[in-house]
Amino acid sequence: MKLASYVGGDWVEGGGEGVALTDPVLGDELARASSEGIDIGAAMDYARNTGGPALRRLSFAQRAGLLKGIADTLGANRDGYFETALANSGNTKTDAAIDIDGGIGTLKFFARLGESLGETHNLRDGGFDRLARDEAFQAMHLSVPIEGVAIHINAFNFPSWGLWEKAAVALLAGVPVLAKPATATALLSYRMVRDVIEAGVLPAGALSLISGSARGLWEHVTGADAIAFTGSAGTANALRAQTGVIASAVRFNVEADSLNTSILGPDAKPGGAEFDLFVREVAREMTQKAGQKCTAIRRALVPRALIDDVAGALEARLAKTVTGNPRDETVTMGPIVDKTQQAAVLGAIGRLKEETKVITDERDFRPVDADAEIASFVPPTLLRCDDPKGARAVHEVEAFGPVCTLMPYGDAGEAYDLAGRGGGSLTASVFTGDDAFATEATLGLAANHGRVLVVDESIGESQTGHGIVMPMCVHGGPGRAGGGEELGGLRGLRFYHQRLAVQGRGDWLKALAGGAAEI
Repeated sequence: MKLASYVGGDWVEGGGEGVALTDPVLGDELARASSEGIDIGAAMDYARNTGGPALRRLSFAQRAGLLKGIADTLGANRDGYFETALANSGNTKTDAAIDIDGGIGTLKFFARLGESLGETHNLRDGGFDRLARDEAFQAMHLSVPIEGVAIHINAFNFPSWGLWEKAAVALLAGVPVLAKPATATALLSYRMVRDVIEAGVLPAGALSLISGSARGLWEHVTGADAIAFTGSAGTANALRAQTGVIASAVRFNVEADSLNTSILGPDAKPGGAEFDLFVREVAREMTQKAGQKCTAIRRALVPRALIDDVAGALEARLAKTVTGNPRDETVTMGPIVDKTQQAAVLGAIGRLKEETKVITDERDFRPVDADAEIASFVPPTLLRCDDPKGARAVHEVEAFGPVCTLMPYGDAGEAYDLAGRGGGSLTASVFTGDDAFATEATLGLAANHGRVLVVDESIGESQTGHGIVMPMCVHGGPGRAGGGEELGGLRGLRFYHQRLAVQGRGDWLKALAGGAAEI
């Protein structure tokens, strides 16, 4: 089976042998993907000239109806996606649900948001400003959809959520989408897009799919387009440096590497609520989707006096993890997505071991119902670094798998400094029952993080988790994390809108504003 691309309103199969998509447990080839011979330029022109005008003619409420149609289509086919996620990504049913339902839920959220904007077409940012002695001369800020293509380069770890969270924002903003999923796990993205296209819920040109390499795409970008990328910082930098991207000053949003931190407050005590919540969260972030989340906890900071207690509690909790073939119902953690990524994770662990010691027992690791030589497993690996101030690798090397480094801090200032050495992160979390420390920590972490989650006993069971991205909140982070922002409700739409100041007579401006929703 070869995955076709959906371009120019047709399914087109690429030439050549293509790249194999495999089962990370069994090693079986599932499909191949190739974009060889696909006319990317024509595909983008079709999206710009056919999909763009069709979307811009619709109001926010009508675009919301499109998102609802996509969500309903995916919901009707939901059960069939779990087997695909298991086979191509090695997800357990719980992990697959995070990806599949995360995508559907985000579409539904933005559909409701669009409905609330009603029959307007644009956005107005703020009120009206008087510009001269004459009160009649005023200005306002209007945001209108860009007239290009939303080019989405998605990562391998969330073939559903990554696809639909980006598409939901762009389509609601009135911009056609060209999605390029990571080839290794593209089977789920392909099947979802195929179902949506066959359901006929979108205007022609509103959604395109590239199966395989994105080579040649950058030659066709214009200043009217917008690129949203999720992946490694190295790849992001290479794409940003493309001549066409630079020459046209193309909008470029990046979500990249992130050495996220979780901090246990100095008020915590072994057996206390915040202590137990912290241990549970670190272990969950290590094992959920086998640690293959850009938001996963990579560095766990605890008061120096508690490090032995935390290490023991985490070791005991991780020992209960059942790693193996997700087809076995007893399994709670699946494999790394493929052999290439497995090698990358093991290589990163090797570098981290130069500054740490391993807490978890790696001896006699035997995945359930799987051949460790064929499959792509990495056991949960908890490391300990007793001198984080003198270390470098723990703050620079990301093992994108079930790996976390435990390290002590002396005082609050040292904790914030260590967190900041990650060079900019997507998220941090703080587990404390002390409101004063929670406030200090939030502000101490703020400049280096895109999101801070503060947990105490009162919300311990209701909080959504360190690594879960919510569509109403901004998602992104400074520095190493890419310097971008996604989602955030209406804030997310701004990336796909041109914001302009409009000056003129006040009563005319107010009439013009009647077709825009205020944000």
